[in-house]
Parts: sequence; structure tokens; C-alpha cells
Amino acid sequence: MSLEATVAAPFKRHAAERLGEGEFVVALSLEREWFSPDQAKRLVDVAVGRGLVDEEDGELVARFDPDEVVVPEDFRPDEDVLREQSTFETALDAIVSAGVEKQRAVAGINERQRALAVTIEAAAVLYAKEQGARVDHLAEDVRAELAGGE
Repeated sequence: MSLEATVAAPFKRHAAERLGEGEFVVALSLEREWFSPDQAKRLVDVAVGRGLVDEEDGELVARFDPDEVVVPEDFRPDEDVLREQSTFETALDAIVSAGVEKQRAVAGINERQRALAVTIEAAAVLYAKEQGARVDHLAEDVRAELAGGE
């Protein structure tokens, strides 16, 4: 939730669902003073990788409704939000967000991996899709991996 609140803050401040990358970076680094400009740019990469925003024509487009995210007045993000998660971690978070208990999700992923003889990442994305979790942004990476690319 911390990452989503951090990403939502600039969109909420500007009452927009699209922001130029520069506006986004300025909002996080100069306006909020949460990160350095380099860290704010890193957050863009993490947010894109996690499927929270898309990059379209030099703008960042929220893939969620920023108005639905509560950003407490005294909120200050932890630097952990800058850590990029693995495909497995991202899929697992999406599954848990979709309402599946974490231990059950891990067991389901492990079962898919054994039954299908695929990587843990592929099994996690498959299980996530089965549970209705939003992981389309991860599917292409897994497809490429399964096809022998990378």
C-alpha cells in the first residue's frame, strides 16, 4: 500500500490521471521532498514495473484511480518502495490484494510449478490470473521466458 500511496500522491495533488514524467518527479522530490530527483525517477521505473502506471507519449498514466487511494496527511514513504520486486513477489502481492490468503497462494503457486514443470514466475502469474488478480503487465515477461527469450 505504501507504493500505491506514494505513486497516487502526485496524481492527487494535480487532480489528474496523467502527468508528465517531469511533473511526477518534481511532485515527489521538490514539492513533497520525499526523494531526490534520481530516486523519484527510480520510483517511476518501479511503478511501471509493478503495473501502477503506464508510460504513454512521455506521460505517466495511472492504471488505478488515484482518488480511491488514501494518502494520510503525515504520510512519508519508506525507501523500500524504491526496491524493484521480482515477478514472483509482484504476482504474489497481486494475488493477496485479490483476497487470497498468502499461505494458500504460495501453496497454489508451488502446486502449479510442480504440475506444469515451469518456473516459479510462470506458475505465479498463472495462479494469479486464475484468482482474478491484475498481472497482465507480468505476462509478457513470463511468455518471453517460456519461449526461451529473456
